Amino acid sequence: MTDESYGTPHPGTTHRDPATAGLDSAAGLLGMISTQLGAQLSNRRPPHHRPRPPAPALVLVAHGSRHPGALATATGLADRIRALRPALTVRLAHIELTAPLLGDALAALPAGRAVLVPLLLSRGHHAGRDLPAAAAAAPHLRTRVADPLGPHPLLVDALHDRLVEAGWPAGPLPARDLRRTAVVLAAAGSRDPLAAVDIRRTAGLLARRLGVPVVPGHASAAAPDVATALRALAARGRPRVAVASYFTAPGRFADGAAAAAAPHRGIAAAPLGTHPALARLVLHRYDSALAAPGTTAAPHLASA
Repeated sequence: MTDESYGTPHPGTTHRDPATAGLDSAAGLLGMISTQLGAQLSNRRPPHHRPRPPAPALVLVAHGSRHPGALATATGLADRIRALRPALTVRLAHIELTAPLLGDALAALPAGRAVLVPLLLSRGHHAGRDLPAAAAAAPHLRTRVADPLGPHPLLVDALHDRLVEAGWPAGPLPARDLRRTAVVLAAAGSRDPLAAVDIRRTAGLLARRLGVPVVPGHASAAAPDVATALRALAARGRPRVAVASYFTAPGRFADGAAAAAAPHRGIAAAPLGTHPALARLVLHRYDSALAAPGTTAAPHLASA
């Protein structure tokens, strides 16, 4: 009689409990499926994610000046903008008189997108014609031209701060002074009627902030000039006068406006310069130009 007749397993064989045989089969099947699935997944390439394209370059376009402080001021403002948005490419260019000129600055940019933000305070020939023409002459760029900086409440913030720095009271004027005080908003001036509209709007915003009359005075191309505006205010019973310098940088116009205030013993504020409000406003104009509807292939003025 053999060992098998007594139910003893043959040497080298494994005894399988009928109660667990089904579980072993299921576990093996699951293991096999898991192994095959893992192999398939390991052979699959990870999904391809396209890198986001870089933001369009911001080209800050100043007018240009022979005054030694103008370039330093524009450069300082560009640095403030970079500090607010470090990942953004910011380039400085000028319409005339100062290098780099706008055409050269655009030619130096790699192919891609750019937004031209004019460091100008009103509409006029430069903003409406010169900048779009320069953009059209750079076919390797898809370019937008933002609106000039003014008018805007942020400019009024900067104008007010510059007046306070020059001696204007930080708080409300006494009632006796309100009736005798006025301000001339000294601006560059332009023959373009749209520029006059923008300057008057800024004067109105500043008047509401200060609580006294604010009238425009022009350094060139438009009347009245700053000295005439000051004399007219004195003749109207406003002998306490101040000059708000509506210029982005020092130069001949700003110097002339300050000199006009001296005979009246009035305070003359410094130009807007690198005031933090200007840096924020430049970025606002940049963002608004990108958000405006339309294609980027053709230059246009974007509302903000």
